[in-house]
Amino acid sequence: MQLSATLRRGLEPHGDFAALPVPGPNDWLANHPEPGQGFADFVRSVPHRPDARRRKLYLQPLGSFIPGSSPPLERLQMFAAAFFTLEVTVLPALDIAASGVTARHNSYTHQRQLLTTDILALLRGRLHMDAYALLGITMEDLYPDPSWNFVFGQASLRGRVGIYSFARYDPRFCNEGAKDSGQLLLRRSCKVLAHEMTHMFGIQHCIYFHCLMNGSNHLAESDARPTHLCPVDLRKLQESIGFDVVARYRRLLDFYLNAGFREEAVWLTRRIAFIARLSI
Repeated sequence: MQLSATLRRGLEPHGDFAALPVPGPNDWLANHPEPGQGFADFVRSVPHRPDARRRKLYLQPLGSFIPGSSPPLERLQMFAAAFFTLEVTVLPALDIAASGVTARHNSYTHQRQLLTTDILALLRGRLHMDAYALLGITMEDLYPDPSWNFVFGQASLRGRVGIYSFARYDPRFCNEGAKDSGQLLLRRSCKVLAHEMTHMFGIQHCIYFHCLMNGSNHLAESDARPTHLCPVDLRKLQESIGFDVVARYRRLLDFYLNAGFREEAVWLTRRIAFIARLSI
């Protein structure tokens, strides 16, 4: 397929994408060896992609998102719309007590946890006709099976639904004592939202660059991931959605500047300038 000059330029690393660090003994790749998914592998997998009928992303909050203790839902909506260049709708929050979802109290944290398989079944029944995917988000902790201590989330890629918790990304969950816990929680929540929703497009973990789609085994590894996609995974997402790479970057830059994400804004400013030089 013939790529536009702008897209070809946008896929050139040009020193803007770091090499994947050698994994430590507790890191993802040290415990989950992965062969990688090149662009040709992605195409051969025949993944779902948005079409004229199914082109919206929905976020379904479960339980309360209390201002000051949760990432603002309007910020998450703005970020997701910029990242995926698709319309994103935040649905009214579901009351957990009335949803029929199984809950328990974790024996270590003594906090309530929700059963992911129940939530996935609930979400499948609420998938809108125009939805490409529906992602449940919650500040409640999760577990996938009684034998598990917890899970960050779970998805049914073919079913186009998933559920993810921001609870353990809150610095207060593990008493991290962060100076600006609200912004840290928002940054972490944006990262996990983009990572997990990108999986819904059939894009697997990345082993080629330091990338948003790297797997993570623990919070420090997750925090170390950048917010951007490497050229390999950017190509996959662009193939699925068909966005203009510069227009997408500019929209993300507006969000980062508004949210106070300085490091991300500096990276995008440099990247946009590099791509724009193609006509000089």
